[in-house]
Amino acid sequence: MKLLAPLALASAASAHTIFAALEVGGVNHGVGGGVRVPQYNGPIEDVSSNSIACNGAPNSISPTSKVITVQAGQEVTAIWKYMLSTTGTAPNDVMDSSHKGPTIAYLKKVNDATSDSGVGGGWFKIQEDGFNNGVWGTEKVINGKGRHTIKIPQCIAPGQYLLRAEMIALHGAGNYPGAQFYMECAQLNIVGGTGAKTPSTISFPGAYSGSHPGVKINLYWPVVTSYSVPGPSVFTC
Repeated sequence: MKLLAPLALASAASAHTIFAALEVGGVNHGVGGGVRVPQYNGPIEDVSSNSIACNGAPNSISPTSKVITVQAGQEVTAIWKYMLSTTGTAPNDVMDSSHKGPTIAYLKKVNDATSDSGVGGGWFKIQEDGFNNGVWGTEKVINGKGRHTIKIPQCIAPGQYLLRAEMIALHGAGNYPGAQFYMECAQLNIVGGTGAKTPSTISFPGAYSGSHPGVKINLYWPVVTSYSVPGPSVFTC
């Protein structure tokens, strides 16, 4: 009988997941409530595609008219599910637990959060959790019942924003394309920000390169001891 190498086995497994809902102040706004959810839980693998911004083709995205009010300086929680219908309470209801990678979050200030596509400039990174003390950011979300905590900076200007929450699965990232990017965008109205600092911004597509060591990486050989999260540095107040 022919045996598959560990890399082949890992690549054959599914890591699909969806940022399905946002929790603010202990209130879960429900699946698709203020979050643009896809009908299919598949990844984007082309970092040059417009779909790398807020998901999109080949996935069909459902629009939402809801804009969620969030206080600057507050923590919000992106709720990840394997599919829109799963509970997210067990590891396999979030994402296949064998798949590793970073969690990341970005904001983009927009005029109208319900209509801005997210494509183009204006994005700044507010959170990342890569590989620390032998644990991947995705493992924390998977083992934490799909909960991805993100702090909204206090020092940004008030107004409407897109929140882009992301998990990257690296089980097939030995070649490019191979890394699997999972992201959706929530529609926020951020209030109470001081506007004391103006973030430097990047574009989607454009922020990620297929040759970046955080995008093209073999998780299985040699043993990973450090990891460089793709994208810019995290904006802080």
